[in-house]
Amino acid sequence: MTTETVRVPLGGRSYDITIGAGLIDKAGALLKPHLKRPRIVVVTDENVFVTQGERLREGLASAGVDADFITLAPGEATKSFSELEKLTARLLDLGVERDDVVIAFGGGVIGDLTGFAASVLRRGCRFAQIPTTLLAQVDSAVGGKTAINVPQGKNLIGAFHQPVAVIADIASLDTLPMRELKAGYAEVVKYGLISDPGFFRWLEDNGPALLEGDGAARIQAVKKSCEAKAAIVGADEKEKGKRALLNLGHTFGHAFEAHFGYSSKLLHGEGVALGMALAFDYSVSEGLCPASDADRVKAHLITTGLPAEIADLKSDITADIIAKYMMQDKKIEQGKLTLILAKAIGDAFIAKDADLSRVTAFLKEKTGE
Repeated sequence: MTTETVRVPLGGRSYDITIGAGLIDKAGALLKPHLKRPRIVVVTDENVFVTQGERLREGLASAGVDADFITLAPGEATKSFSELEKLTARLLDLGVERDDVVIAFGGGVIGDLTGFAASVLRRGCRFAQIPTTLLAQVDSAVGGKTAINVPQGKNLIGAFHQPVAVIADIASLDTLPMRELKAGYAEVVKYGLISDPGFFRWLEDNGPALLEGDGAARIQAVKKSCEAKAAIVGADEKEKGKRALLNLGHTFGHAFEAHFGYSSKLLHGEGVALGMALAFDYSVSEGLCPASDADRVKAHLITTGLPAEIADLKSDITADIIAKYMMQDKKIEQGKLTLILAKAIGDAFIAKDADLSRVTAFLKEKTGE
C-alpha cells in the first residue's frame, strides 16, 4: 500500500502530513529529523496507550529515540483547564525544553489539549501530531488549531500553534469502534460538501467500503481531505476569511455537544453530521439551495449511520436552547451570528449577520415546537 505526503504551505513553518499504513512503526525515523536530542514525551489517552502505546515506543526506539509517556483519561471532558494545568506541570517535571518535540498521540481531544499545552509551555515549544482517529487524521490534527472547552462552549480557550509534522497511520483506524469511525467520517464528508462535489460523489460510491476497512479507500479519503484543508490553511491560517468554511455544520453541532455536556451521548462528528444536515436544510428554507441537494446529503449521512435530523438525538432539546449555545460560537462578530451555508453540494459560503430570529424559527420547525 502506498504512502502519500501532503504539504501544509506556511512558509518557514510548513510541514508534511505523511499518510499510509504501518507508519507508527516508523515514527522514530519520520520524527528524528525534527529532534534536537533523541528524546520525546508522548501524550496519549488510556485507550490508545493500551492498543498502540508499545507500537509507538518500539517505533521510536528503533531509531534510537527514548520516550516518556503521559497517559490521560479518554473523552471530551479531558479538554479542560484542570487537565491543562496537570499536563503542563507534568511536562515541566519531565524537563521538556522549548526545542523538544512533544507528541500528541490519539484523537482530537489529545491533539487539541497537547497542542495548547505546547503553545504555552515555556512560551511555546514544538509538537507533532500522530492522530489515531479518522476525525483527527482529516481535521483536528491538521492546521494548528488547539483549544480546551469551558462551560460557555467548545474550544473557546485556545491558540493557533502549528505542529512540526503529522503522521497519519491508517492502520490505527482498525482499532477504532465503528461509532468513532463513523463520527470521523462526518468530517470527510464535510470536504466534499464545502468545495468538491466530485469527492462527495466518490464518497457516495466508496464511503461504505471505507467504513468497512478498505485501506486504499481510507488512504484516498484522508489524502483528499488533508489536501483540501492544507490549501485552506495555507491561504488563511488564522481564520480571518476562507478558513471559516471548515466550520460547516459546526455552529449547530457545537450547540448540541454543549447541551449534552461534551459527553459520549453525542460525539463531535455526530454533532457535525447533524449540523451539516441542518445547514443544508436551512439553506433550502432561505431559498439558497435546491432541496434535492439537502436530501442527497441527508440520505448519505443516514446510509453511513450518522444523524441527519434533530429527532435522531432522542432529546427534549428546544430551539431556544440550541440558539443560546449558537450565540457562544467563536465566529460571533459584534454580536452577529455567522453561519456556513450552501448554494449546492460543493458550493458552501460564509453567511455573516445571520438573522437569529429566522434561525430560531427554522429550529422550532425542526424540533416540532
